[in-house]
Amino acid sequence: MVVGVLAIGQTLIILTAGIDLSCGMVMALGGVVMTKFAVDFGLNAYVAISCGLAVTTGFGLLNGMLVTRVKLPPFIVTLGTLNIAFAITQIYSQSQTVTNLPDAMTTLGNTFNIGSTEVSLGTVTMLILYALAWFVLRETAPGRHLYAVGNNPEAARLTGISVDRVLLFVYALAGLFYGIAAMLSVARTGVGDPNAGQTENLDAITAVVLGGTSLFGGRGIILGSLVGAVIVGVFRNGLTLMGVASVYQTLITGILVILAVAADQMSRKGAR
Repeated sequence: MVVGVLAIGQTLIILTAGIDLSCGMVMALGGVVMTKFAVDFGLNAYVAISCGLAVTTGFGLLNGMLVTRVKLPPFIVTLGTLNIAFAITQIYSQSQTVTNLPDAMTTLGNTFNIGSTEVSLGTVTMLILYALAWFVLRETAPGRHLYAVGNNPEAARLTGISVDRVLLFVYALAGLFYGIAAMLSVARTGVGDPNAGQTENLDAITAVVLGGTSLFGGRGIILGSLVGAVIVGVFRNGLTLMGVASVYQTLITGILVILAVAADQMSRKGAR
C-alpha cells in the first residue's frame, strides 16, 4: 500500500513528462518528522502528522519551483532533493529508529475481516485515494490540463493553460501523497524508520510504467498504476518467499522498468 500511494504522486508527475527520484527519501523524512514531533515534543498525533505532511508537501513545492522557475530538468532537481532529503533524515533522526509511538499513529495499520480475509485500514485509504485521483484526472478540467501539459506544453500554453501553475501544483500534490505514504508506512511498521524509502522510489516508478503510463508524458491512467503496484508487490513477495536476496530483487526490478520503458518507446514509434 505504501508503494501504491507513492505511485499516485509519481503518476501525476510522469504524466507531465517529468520524473521524481526523491519520492522514497521524502517519504522517509516525512515519517521521521511526524514520529519525532509526537514522541520528542509530545505533540498531538494528528498535529504531528500534519507537520510531516507539510514537510513532504514543501519538498514537492521546492521541486516544482526549481522546475518551473529556474527551468532545471526534473531528473536533476529530484536527484538533488533525494540526497538532501536523505541527509536531513539521517541528521535529524541521528540514524535512530523512532519508537513508542502514540496509538493514533498506528490506527491505519489495524485490520478488519471481509469473510476470511484481513484488510487493513491503510489499504482502504489507498483505494479511496486512487478513486479520487481517477475522478479528478478523468472528470475535471485540472485533470485534463495535466494531460495536455504532458502531451504538448507549448500547445497547452497557446490554449490558455498556465503550464507553470499546473506543474507547480502537480509537484506539490505529489509531495502530499508522499506524506500520506509516510503515514501509512508508520502505521504499518509502528516506528519512524530513517532508512525507509530506499527502494520504494524505483518500485513506484516501475509500478507506474508497468501500469501503462508513458514516461514521455500525456498518456496513461491512474488505475493502471494501481495494477502496476499490485504486480510489483506480488513480484517482490514472491521473490522473498523463494528466498531471493533483496539485492537481486532490486536488480530484477531495475531490469523490469527498463523493459517496460523500452516497450513504451517501441509502441510510440509504432504509433508514428
